Amino acid sequence: MSAAPLPPDPASHTSSSVPMGTAEIEQKIPHRAPMLLLDEIVEISETAIHARKTFASDDFFVQGHFPGYPLVPGVIQCECCLQAGAILLSEQTPDVGEFVPVATRMDSVKFKNMVRPGDTVDIHVTLKERLSNAYFLTGKMLLNGKTTMRLDFACSITNPRDTEEGSGGDAS
Repeated sequence: MSAAPLPPDPASHTSSSVPMGTAEIEQKIPHRAPMLLLDEIVEISETAIHARKTFASDDFFVQGHFPGYPLVPGVIQCECCLQAGAILLSEQTPDVGEFVPVATRMDSVKFKNMVRPGDTVDIHVTLKERLSNAYFLTGKMLLNGKTTMRLDFACSITNPRDTEEGSGGDAS
């Protein structure tokens, strides 16, 4: 199977109208509170997206995660990148809402700095390659310009109505 060509260099294209808030984000992906982990889209092109998230002390995932010194769990940081990637891919998939990206792999996950309630992070995801309905991306999260985590991940595009109930999978 040969790789489908990527869209042209994003530097040659202008970004879509931004910023994009919660209402627009909810039109692009199926996630809703409390699992919607993006506050705004700052910039988006055909192959890259920049999003932001401010974590709160009452977010469910920090309750009991290191009491007295709450931290945003690494899996939540990964999910932020997956959701940003889903929005990026929604721009390339037909019938937004009919097809959703489902996470199929995470590789080379590295955590470099802690993220705490009150922190606002910048999330950057870049589309690296497309093979049929599989997309390979790289994500990173920054806090005050310093990398807190990075990962490589893959998604496939699927119609959620075509899968059997209870078949598993992460619709990130």
